[in-house]
Amino acid sequence: MLDDAVRILDANRIMAISTVRPDGWPQTTIVGYANDGLQIYFMIFRASQKFANIEKDDRVSFAVGAEPTDVGNITAVYSSAHACEVTEVTERDRAWNLLAKRHPNLRDFIPPPQSETAMMRASCEHLSVLDYTKGFGHTEAMIADNDATWTHPLS
Repeated sequence: MLDDAVRILDANRIMAISTVRPDGWPQTTIVGYANDGLQIYFMIFRASQKFANIEKDDRVSFAVGAEPTDVGNITAVYSSAHACEVTEVTERDRAWNLLAKRHPNLRDFIPPPQSETAMMRASCEHLSVLDYTKGFGHTEAMIADNDATWTHPLS
């Protein structure tokens, strides 16, 4: 199941991400992302509500999937995660390179100033893969333990 999740993440570039607003309501927006396995990287503006929400509560959820030509081919990844700013220079540079590779429109740009943008990393904690190719409505779910071991929630 984890390989299926990574395959879906690798095949897409845009995700819907939800953060927790100060009033407790979810706020969902669309962002471009890149992934390294199940580590998700995205860049946001420091002046954005999304950044303020994450600073206050690092819990996020995201959904990634493409519109299939046939309902029987629907695949998607849903995850809840903890998001944090990437501040270490080497990881920030690597994340920018992953984003530029995934999003060709960024290739001619240098990374925006860190004073204006934040490179974020979302570390998956709960993960679900929807895969209609394995049967209509087929879903598998897993949870990451503290030592990054993945288990099925019912085991």
